Amino acid sequence: MKDKRGITVTFGDCRDMHELPDNSIHLVVTSPPYFNAPFDYPDLFRTYDDFLDLITQVSKEVYRVVANGRIACFVTDDMLVRGEKYPVVADVTRLMQQAGFRYRDKIVWVKPKGYTRISRRSGVLLQHPYPMYFYPDNIQESILIFQKGRFDYNFQKKILIKKEESRIDVGQFNREEWNLSVWRITNVLPKPGRIEEGIAAFPDELPNRIIRLFSFQGETVLDPFVGSGTTLKVSNSLGRYSIGYEIDRELRPIILRKLQNGRGKSKRTGDIDIFERKDARNLRRFLKNRIKKQRTVTRMG
Repeated sequence: MKDKRGITVTFGDCRDMHELPDNSIHLVVTSPPYFNAPFDYPDLFRTYDDFLDLITQVSKEVYRVVANGRIACFVTDDMLVRGEKYPVVADVTRLMQQAGFRYRDKIVWVKPKGYTRISRRSGVLLQHPYPMYFYPDNIQESILIFQKGRFDYNFQKKILIKKEESRIDVGQFNREEWNLSVWRITNVLPKPGRIEEGIAAFPDELPNRIIRLFSFQGETVLDPFVGSGTTLKVSNSLGRYSIGYEIDRELRPIILRKLQNGRGKSKRTGDIDIFERKDARNLRRFLKNRIKKQRTVTRMG
């Protein structure tokens, strides 16, 4: 794999990122597949244990490649699947700690109040206005922040130029309330015609904040679950090298379209390098068919 050439995308399973040397990544910003989410990843995993096995293996590989003192951020949330609630946030936290990371913090990402993508669970109480019928509508996700060891702040003395180029606008920091443990950011709606149609993508503003808060210009940002390519696009536009892994080769045209659309703002002019390994899979059509079936069942119900 070519290194530090703008953007590198490898289509393959991120449980094996052998192309990356140990301690070579300065920041990880990613969102693992939402466990069997009805309208994103229905039946992607046979069982919840299969999902946890994926996180276990990825967390170990992420720990290997992340430099000492640096950060890995996972955007995820507990999942409601067929009436059962799965404690994804607690389990991801536990598995990342078992891999060796420190649990540094959690930011709650709150979406607009009117947004409930799958169902209005509170409607049960409207039909039955009595105790024990309450289920809340979910408009939040968790940004879990993990750290490999502790950061050596003397490091900044060696990179004075990059340090000043990476200075955070404290006015914006306070005005937009980055300082709080709750971030109110409008989400991406996967509407027909959008690049993210049919993909659970987070908004540009989310990785924009994380990348600016936890990395310096010229450093390397990794996304092990590329999806539509938001993290890669934003990190590149902020003057960071971008590396990503995506198991679904069918996402290639979507990723390329997003990355090429984002090059106009980029502070980097390096190539977009694409590699495909034998362990890449075709998942998009399978998931679309499962989603279509899920919606049909929902309408019939």
